[in-house]
Amino acid sequence: MSETTNRRIIIGDVHGHYNGLMTLLEAIAPGEDDRVYFLGDLIDRGPQSFHVVEFVSTNSYPCLLGNHEQLLLDSFANGKPQAHILQVWLYSGGNATIASYPESRIPSEHIDWLRMLPPYLDLGDLWLVHAGVHPQMPITEQNADQFCWIRDEFHSIPKPYFPDKLIITGHTITFTLPNISPGKIAQGQGWLDIDTGAYHRKSGWLTGLDITNKLVYQVNVFDGSIRTLPLQEAVAKVEPQQILARH
Repeated sequence: MSETTNRRIIIGDVHGHYNGLMTLLEAIAPGEDDRVYFLGDLIDRGPQSFHVVEFVSTNSYPCLLGNHEQLLLDSFANGKPQAHILQVWLYSGGNATIASYPESRIPSEHIDWLRMLPPYLDLGDLWLVHAGVHPQMPITEQNADQFCWIRDEFHSIPKPYFPDKLIITGHTITFTLPNISPGKIAQGQGWLDIDTGAYHRKSGWLTGLDITNKLVYQVNVFDGSIRTLPLQEAVAKVEPQQILARH
């Protein structure tokens, strides 16, 4: 199978798994004309958040704001620890992030870089966002509460939010959606979810999607296995009524 150059490659939630990310990028082998995008949640839960943030920021890869980056930023709003939010962040994996930094101190340049992360990227035919969009709200009225946190309201939309754009997200581990096996990409009405749960022992799969050639690259961060699949073989469909039936 011949591949098209000028690839657009989207990486799902890394969650501090730097070694897995390096293995994934080695398998994908991005060229100078390729564009690599990260969907957010670079940090927390995994062991090497410092290295992930350093790598992505130093290489100036486009990256979105995820809910875990938002938690970190909210924990130190106005330069001071916010006790309640800080405890939520630490419980949600922030302890591992702090431990990954030299002397357990997150430098100001990393904080400043995280503050600059956009909530979404509009690539014309693709719309990248960490969690999704609220189907009953105009884009102009939405913010990080929706873009970084939404789940079922988005996954249960009966028709695509955009008539001419595919939404690609992370945030919700795909196997937590109805009838989706670990490692599968979830497909709904006008959206793909590529967070295959890299940090979770039930999965371990970190996913990179070459949307240009419709290829899925995956690395298991726990056993080091690598696989490449056509997108059509990696996808499992989620029906809106399956989401609604859970409530």
